[in-house]
Amino acid sequence: MRFATFFAGLLFSFTCFKSALAAKSFSASNLYYAAGLKDAQQATLLEGLQSASVKVLRVWLDGQSRAPKGTPINSFPSLQGDSPSAYDNTVLNRLDKFMVKAHNYNIKLLISIHSYNALKDNRDFYGRWYGTGDFYTSTDAIRYFKDRIAHVLAHVNPANGKTWAQSSEYIFAFEAQNEAMHPQGNPKALASWQCTMAQSIKSGLAGNTNILTSTGGGSYLATSLLDSYFSCAALDVLAIHAYGVGDFDTAKLKTYVDHAKMAGKKLIMQEWGACYTAAPNNGGSPISAGARDANIKKWAAQIDAAGIPWFYWQILPNADPHQGWDYEVGINDVNWGSLKWAGLAAGNANSAFDFSKWLL
Repeated sequence: MRFATFFAGLLFSFTCFKSALAAKSFSASNLYYAAGLKDAQQATLLEGLQSASVKVLRVWLDGQSRAPKGTPINSFPSLQGDSPSAYDNTVLNRLDKFMVKAHNYNIKLLISIHSYNALKDNRDFYGRWYGTGDFYTSTDAIRYFKDRIAHVLAHVNPANGKTWAQSSEYIFAFEAQNEAMHPQGNPKALASWQCTMAQSIKSGLAGNTNILTSTGGGSYLATSLLDSYFSCAALDVLAIHAYGVGDFDTAKLKTYVDHAKMAGKKLIMQEWGACYTAAPNNGGSPISAGARDANIKKWAAQIDAAGIPWFYWQILPNADPHQGWDYEVGINDVNWGSLKWAGLAAGNANSAFDFSKWLL
């Protein structure tokens, strides 16, 4: 009897110990034009994100000249302009300062080195010279983009005197391109390009394992997770983009979680959102604030239950003006309370992947 009692106590202690060791999830967000924020906007954003326990903010290096989503910004040019040698480091210099501020709020940056959006809109020479097809297959384009990656990772932040490749206190991960080859007309070429660029990032990191290498997602769940990504040794993190509500199904997500764990990869829901309108994806009439609150909490909880950390698209430092594709939520605006609640809940949820080494 005493032995049975002792054994039961030992088993209980072991179970509690295992539970205590379970990896915790986290919430994160996107703000692709963060380099344009003014000081007051930065403070509003970072204070709000911290209050929701947001741990990572994803930013891009493409230029921005207008006020997106109702956010007045200080415009900045793209990192590269009319030729491979036409670098303008304004965006890097802006983010140097911003990442230091973010660190003070226990937030790191995930840096997207380029975006398919910029390629499609011909915002730099990549789009004008190679287009959305040849960019992924041209030997010259691939060489120039590797140079871009090297340029970014070798950039020195004056705040710490270190290159971005060494600045793990500020940077969570690098990805080559947001939604690379968005229509995915040539999956084989895309897979090769994605792994080649991940290898280039790893080369620039020069053995620093305190910064992760990620993909930049795809148009929806399945296109975000091509089979070949799971076998690319240079990719640490596979990023999911999903706006169709069926892709938030816990059981559906768990099949990819199991695949990733077997392959030694980590997953993040890098882009998702609850639409302001009635359509399941985008469009239609606005829904009630209460209905959208319920959607935010429900879908975030489903992603949490699958064990995947998530990045909301997007949290704004201003009220959401409801422009175009409308998933944004403004800090202290309608629906902010529910998104903040979801962010805090994510931090208490168990994760299938241990990111603790890479978070503040």
